[in-house]
Amino acid sequence: MTSWLDKERTVAGAGFNRWLVPPAALAIHLCIGMAYGFSVFWLPLSKALGIKESISCGPDAGFFTELFTTSCDWKISTLGWMYTLFFVLLGTSAATWGGWLERVGPRKAGVVSAICWCGGMLISALGIHLHQFWMMILGSGVIGGIGLGLGYISPVSTLIKWFPDRRGMATGMAIMGFGGGAMIGSPLATDLMKYFATPTSMGVTETFVVMALVYFAFMMSGALGYRIPAHGWKPEGWTPPVAQTSNAMITQHHVHVKKVWGIPQFWLVWAVLCMNVSAGIGVLGMASPMLQEVFGGSLIGISAKFTELEKPQLTAIAAVAAGFTALLSLFNIGGRFFWASLSDKLGRKLTYVVFFVLGGIMYFSIPSSAAAGSVVLFVGAFCVILSMYGGGFATVPAYLADLFGTQMVGAIHGRLLTAWATAGILGPVVVNYMREYQLSLGIPREQVYNQTMYILVGMLVVGLIANLLVRPVAAKHFMSEQELAAEKKLAHERAAANEVNASAPVSDARTPTALVVVAWLAVGIPLAWGIYRTLLSVAKFFH
Repeated sequence: MTSWLDKERTVAGAGFNRWLVPPAALAIHLCIGMAYGFSVFWLPLSKALGIKESISCGPDAGFFTELFTTSCDWKISTLGWMYTLFFVLLGTSAATWGGWLERVGPRKAGVVSAICWCGGMLISALGIHLHQFWMMILGSGVIGGIGLGLGYISPVSTLIKWFPDRRGMATGMAIMGFGGGAMIGSPLATDLMKYFATPTSMGVTETFVVMALVYFAFMMSGALGYRIPAHGWKPEGWTPPVAQTSNAMITQHHVHVKKVWGIPQFWLVWAVLCMNVSAGIGVLGMASPMLQEVFGGSLIGISAKFTELEKPQLTAIAAVAAGFTALLSLFNIGGRFFWASLSDKLGRKLTYVVFFVLGGIMYFSIPSSAAAGSVVLFVGAFCVILSMYGGGFATVPAYLADLFGTQMVGAIHGRLLTAWATAGILGPVVVNYMREYQLSLGIPREQVYNQTMYILVGMLVVGLIANLLVRPVAAKHFMSEQELAAEKKLAHERAAANEVNASAPVSDARTPTALVVVAWLAVGIPLAWGIYRTLLSVAKFFH
């Protein structure tokens, strides 16, 4: 079993079609991307015992009590710790095991990711059944978070090596899947909970079990579909750019992951990602209440502020805001593919300049569009912002490959994701606490976000400066020929595909076109269904 997962047994034969690799990556990313959609479980889980109404643990019950209690329901704020753990563990596990992933290959990492993510969901299902929150924290939060990190970075290095001519597009396709996972998982979970619900159960336990089994099948299919190119492979008809003549920012050499902590360019790109994500994730989490508080009754044709609305009217504008959030998710996902693909033409550095300059203009315009009562300009600005938020995630792996080479780009990307973990705390804290501070000063709700927008512009300025300071990596940081050869030996690479063990499941036969079509349909149909369900929500906004 161990040898079956070895990296050398995944080296592709000469006739392998590289377009089979992106759907394999998507199969994993569409599953782990459900991490974004876990909030769909919070309300049902907060009534797991009471069913119709939550059974309160009382004002004196702390977090530790809720970990082990079986007599009262969990608070939504307590359940939210699972969401926090997802992204903390994603960053730390990707940073910790990124080097291991490069050496063992994407197949073994994909299998471990599937076991951790789906196994964690099964442990969580047991925790829900026994009403033990510590089991959910351990299952989905910790074990699932580790699977999340390994699954997220598993295809990065492989895709970049298969698509040296389209690095941005290739990583954009995979990371688009992570953004799209919630579009499939959230409505699927909602439908399953309705199906399994009974007078004595919210149906969450059964939903976790079913989703874990379905995800395991998809993730294992993706892991088994991974192949790596033989050493020296390149796309037919493609000539590698000559160093220092076509683009000095694209190196032909390789940096060892152990050295990146001491290289200035790594920290500059770290700041670039952190600032871009901090600004985007802060408003993403508050998009729904922001729209409601800024425009109030005007969203449903009533001339009244948010605080003046009755309960039925609040329900109506909440539905409109849900459509707005769904619209933003579409731009978040589409931006991942669009901007990453465009970066192949513009270059990674210029693409991030666009993110920061255009994004700064958009944030700066929001208070004015809000004051003018222009929902169209307000929503349009946020759609552009969220497209660049997603685009920043999808473009950065190619940026790293340009600067540090492709040999260990997956491991380096794993370490860079600590910027995401930092941004996941920084962005929401700035937006949420500034809102509370502004409200404490007596500022009207429709104006409490104005100062926050200007602070986010400041973050983008910091990111812009960091990006402009990025220069080609100095020669002293690259591995020597001897060091590179030693690393390739550790990574089990072979000089050519025919050096692979004869029993390995690779072939020089040309991949059937039908197989490529089936692979894309397998991931395309669920994604299309998720987009359709999201568009139904978006329709509420336009209605």
